Formats: sequence, structure tokens, C-alpha cells
Amino acid sequence: QVQLVESGGGLVQAGGSLRLSCAASGRTFSSYAMGWFRQAPGKEREFVAAMSWSGGSTYYADSVKGRFTISRDNAKNTVYLQMNSLKPEETAVYYCAAVTLNGSSWYGFGSWGQGTQVTVSS
Repeated sequence: QVQLVESGGGLVQAGGSLRLSCAASGRTFSSYAMGWFRQAPGKEREFVAAMSWSGGSTYYADSVKGRFTISRDNAKNTVYLQMNSLKPEETAVYYCAAVTLNGSSWYGFGSWGQGTQVTVSS
């Protein structure tokens, strides 16, 4: 089973950028599509971005298209999320997970990491 550790969060001003990393253990990392989710206080966890196992296809929530970029390095067992032009409402704990597409919705499965806190100040 893949174990995940997110990092790279922090405090940033509105309009700023952060790059999140998700390091995975396990030899099967490259077999999975991977994605990012976020959960703001008092809200449900929501999908942010996903990437196919090969890295050839990417998918984004409408709210982050054009500002966020997901990428992966299978040799390093790591998936990244570059976040630009951040908004205060994007303050949340960000998680990565192996993902699967069911209909038009992405779902995480398996292990979840502890997440990394992103705080965007106005």
C-alpha cells in the first residue's frame, strides 16, 4: 500500500504562489493516477487536480484551472501541485491521494497523508 506525506504548505499573501509536494512510498506509485484535494474548515473535502499514472493527462477543478498545475516524477515517487494567484478562500488543508474517476467525479482511495496547511492572507 502506498504511504503519502504532503509538504510545502505555509502562509502566503493573496496572489502569491506555493508548491506542494507529496512523497509516496511503495513500489506501485507509478501505477496510480494521483490527485490533490483540499478541505477548508467546516467544509467537505473537495477535488483540486489529478494526473494519470503516466503524467500524460491532467484534470482540474474549474476553480483552479489556469492557476494550478499538477505534475509528477515517478522516478522520485512524488507528485506536485504548483499553485499560483492564490486566493484567501483557498485556505485549507491540502491532501494528495491515489485517485479514480467515477462518472465525472474524482475520488481518492487508499491511504491519505496528514495533509499540509495552506493559509492565504488577504
